[in-house]
Amino acid sequence: MKTNNSKQSFKGIEAAGLIIIACFIVAICIYHFVFGNPANFMNNDPNNHPLPGNMLGTIYKGGIIVPVIQTLLLTVLTLSVERYFTLRASFGRSKLSKFVAQIKDSLNKGDMEKAQELCDKQRGSVANVVSSTLRKYREMEQNNELAKDQKILAIQKELEEATALELPMMQQNLPIIATITTLGTLMGLLGTVIGMIRSFAALSAGGGTDSVALSTGISEALINTAFGILTGALAVISYNYYTNKIDKLTYSLDEVGFSIVQTFAATH
Repeated sequence: MKTNNSKQSFKGIEAAGLIIIACFIVAICIYHFVFGNPANFMNNDPNNHPLPGNMLGTIYKGGIIVPVIQTLLLTVLTLSVERYFTLRASFGRSKLSKFVAQIKDSLNKGDMEKAQELCDKQRGSVANVVSSTLRKYREMEQNNELAKDQKILAIQKELEEATALELPMMQQNLPIIATITTLGTLMGLLGTVIGMIRSFAALSAGGGTDSVALSTGISEALINTAFGILTGALAVISYNYYTNKIDKLTYSLDEVGFSIVQTFAATH
C-alpha cells in the first residue's frame, strides 16, 4: 500500500464540524452578552427597543438569524486562516518558483542527488511529490526487466499517485467555504425578510403606526442584509484566493513532473 511521506509541519484541520460548532457557541455568546447587553436597550431591558442610534442593540433584535450569520462569518474567517497555514506549508520553505527552477537545473545536469537534497530542504507538497518521483526514477534506472516505455509510464504513474495523495489535503475545507458563499447571502436575505415582516406588522398594529418599531424592523432588515453580504463576499474572496494558490501549486507539480519524465526519456 502506498503511503504519503509528507514532511510538512501543518496538514490542516480535518474536523471542520468541530470548528463550526465552536463558532456557533462563540456566536451565541456574542449575541447574548455583547449585542444583548442590557445597556444597549431602553430601561436596561433587552425586551425593549434599542437605544436611539445603538447599533449593537439593533443587531440583537434581528433574532436567531443573527447568530446563524455570525456562525457562518466566523467559520469563513477560521477556515481561511487554517487554509493559509496549510497552503503555506504545502508550498514549502522557499519560493516555489525558485525551487522549481533549481530542480530543473539539477535535472538538466543529471545531478539527482542534488535534486533530492533540494526536496529535503524545501519540504511541502511539491517537494514530497518530486521526492517520491525521484525515488521511482532511481528505481527504474536499476530495473533491467522493463522496457523504456514501461519505465516512463511507471514514473508518470508515481507522479500522478503522489499528486493525488497531496491534493485532498490542499483542497480540504474549501467546499465548506464554497457553500458559505451562497448560504451567507441566503441567510442575510432571510433576515431581511423577517425584518420587513416586523416592519409591516408595526404598520398594521392597532390601526396605527409605531414609528420606533417600524424603524427598528427596517434597521434589522438592512443589518442582516449587510451581515449576509459581508459573509458571502469574504467566502468568495477566500475560496477564489486559495483555489488560485492551489492551481499555481499543481502547475508547478506538472512542470517539474514533465521535466523528470523528459530527462529520463532523453538520458536512457
